[in-house]
Amino acid sequence: MEARATLRYARISPRKVQIVLDLIRNKDADKAMAILRFTPKAACEYLEKSLKSAIANAENNHQMDVSKLYVAECFVGPGPILKRIRAKDHGRAHRILKRTSHVTLVLRERED
Repeated sequence: MEARATLRYARISPRKVQIVLDLIRNKDADKAMAILRFTPKAACEYLEKSLKSAIANAENNHQMDVSKLYVAECFVGPGPILKRIRAKDHGRAHRILKRTSHVTLVLRERED
């Protein structure tokens, strides 16, 4: 039995999210929440909200025990890229790529 939460079209680069996901992979849900709360990275705000959603899904939709939950899988993929142009000197233009992410968190109960 597993509970999952998916965050799509987050306006943050997948590289930045991947760094934080590596910190919480295979950790207990409450420990992962503490790590996200006290890590000074921009991705933590998105991931904390997703983890809360996954915990609520486990509790309400699948009747899982919240104290036994852990982050079984977490991964990020690239979303669509917003392409913008920045004016540069001598009439030139440089492209700016505003990347987006699709994040998935999967929680399972520990077998004790």
